[in-house]
Amino acid sequence: MEAFFNAEYIIRLFLALALGFSLGLERELTNKYAGLRTHILVCLGACIFTLLSIYAFPTFATGDNVDIAQATGIRDTSRVAAQIVTGIGFIGAGTVLRNGPMVFGLTTAATLWIAASIGMACGAGMYDVAIIATVLSVAVLTLIRILERQLLPSSGKQVRRCKIVIYLNGNDVEKIYNFLNSYVDNMTDFSSKKLLENPEKSKVSSIFDLNNKRMMKEIYGKLRNIAELDSITLQELND
Repeated sequence: MEAFFNAEYIIRLFLALALGFSLGLERELTNKYAGLRTHILVCLGACIFTLLSIYAFPTFATGDNVDIAQATGIRDTSRVAAQIVTGIGFIGAGTVLRNGPMVFGLTTAATLWIAASIGMACGAGMYDVAIIATVLSVAVLTLIRILERQLLPSSGKQVRRCKIVIYLNGNDVEKIYNFLNSYVDNMTDFSSKKLLENPEKSKVSSIFDLNNKRMMKEIYGKLRNIAELDSITLQELND
């Protein structure tokens, strides 16, 4: 009787988890929609499907099942793994947003795609490929952003799509709306609601464009001067 736990499979699963964590951490730290949990699960899931594709089906296609396997093609161990690439497209599409001519979330979608490929490499036992691919991917996500800002300061990527979430005391929602409407560009999805646990407080959120990063810093100071705020969260949506 075979052992219940296969050490080799477990190593591959934990490596996929660790490498998925490395990719997801960068996205999480930059406040992207798909962060730690999403990247870990994508990488881990791709690893599991690859393990099943390589080891499970050939095991089932033995003895009396050989004729059925040959007739149905189930012995083609690449069939399940190939569908990972198709399936990850649906998840990646959910991270892509479009506002007029501008598209956001492509980098996160590509990171999910890479996470799936790294998970497949782990499942196939190609540890060197998986680890090197993770290091290169994290380097691209972090270092290239720095190079873009230093070498391409005048490029069209100056326009930043941002989301702001504000928690405030009192009824200064109209003041905040008027300020944002006059200060930022292409403001959309402005909403406000009272907090159920404290009706005297409100949550305000909106999405808009800023022409440069300096304006992001100015918004904090100007908003605190016109309203009594508990907290402000301002994040970029460009990547």
